[in-house]
Amino acid sequence: MLLIDDNTPSLITVAAAGKPNLPDVPQDEFAQKLLTTDSITQTISDSLKNMNLTDLKDVVTGQNTILRDGMKALTEMTVSFIPKLLIAILILWVGMKLAGMLRKIILRGLERRNAEPSLKSFLGSLVDVLLKAMIIIMAMDVVGIKATSFIALLGAMGLAIGMALQGTLQNFAGGVIILLMKPFKVGDYIECGNFKGYIQEIRIFHTVMRPFNGRTIVIPNSELSNKSLINHTKEETIRLDVVASVAYGSDLDKVKEVLMQVINDDPLVLHEPKPPVVAVSDLSDSSVNLSMWIWVKTEDYWTLWMRIRENIYKAFYLNNITIPFPQIDVHINNDSNKPVPPMP
Repeated sequence: MLLIDDNTPSLITVAAAGKPNLPDVPQDEFAQKLLTTDSITQTISDSLKNMNLTDLKDVVTGQNTILRDGMKALTEMTVSFIPKLLIAILILWVGMKLAGMLRKIILRGLERRNAEPSLKSFLGSLVDVLLKAMIIIMAMDVVGIKATSFIALLGAMGLAIGMALQGTLQNFAGGVIILLMKPFKVGDYIECGNFKGYIQEIRIFHTVMRPFNGRTIVIPNSELSNKSLINHTKEETIRLDVVASVAYGSDLDKVKEVLMQVINDDPLVLHEPKPPVVAVSDLSDSSVNLSMWIWVKTEDYWTLWMRIRENIYKAFYLNNITIPFPQIDVHINNDSNKPVPPMP
């Protein structure tokens, strides 16, 4: 007869191993609970036997070497990091204030130079972004975050983008130079190379020009900023040069008198900064050419340019002054018996 006690599971196992022909012990619910309780008890007992009470005491009292060194390192890192963090915050605060002040100073300088609104907005945003980026990098360096690799990466990216967009960047730089230096403005009549016309719009990458024929010309800003150009409407007054031709044998004193009368009768002619001038400028093959130098307001230039030519023709017609036509003198040799010289 078997007695059920704390050693029952062990006895059952030994009995089963020694006598394989014994009948199986029924595993009811009560027996399963006993088996589980015995396993947990044995596990706790083994753990307590193997535990080093000295280590447990060191952990509780704070004398453990690993824990003590870790706490010491954490304390030292915190003590050294907090001042750096405070200095970085101070740099950020002061730097942002200075960046805002410098941005306002630059915008005021551009306003004094009457810069275009688009240029002021663009340069203000660019300066603001660059200054803030520099301040953030300085704060990172104070904290201990090295930004060298980050800056090198940005430089490599900028170099690659610059090489890919070389022509576009040149046009952009040309647009900034035009908007900043203002060699011309919207509404001016300029001449650059083979292009002539009024400036209709100045953009960051190109300039739109409108000639007299109503077409639209788009010119890259790099071409306008790197080449010579003529601004015909930069000044308030401009000189109009007109050439009048008369036949040989004409009374030049009378011709000058008629031309000066035409000039004085036109209200658009200015006598400042210099009075009008009429003088012989060329003795050509078929005519005597007289040049007239007339000062006029820039906005009246084309009106006078067209009107004075018509008035000159009418004055010549009324005063019987001949306007010559191209002439060629042909000499005919009647000596047909003269031998023709051989070709060289």
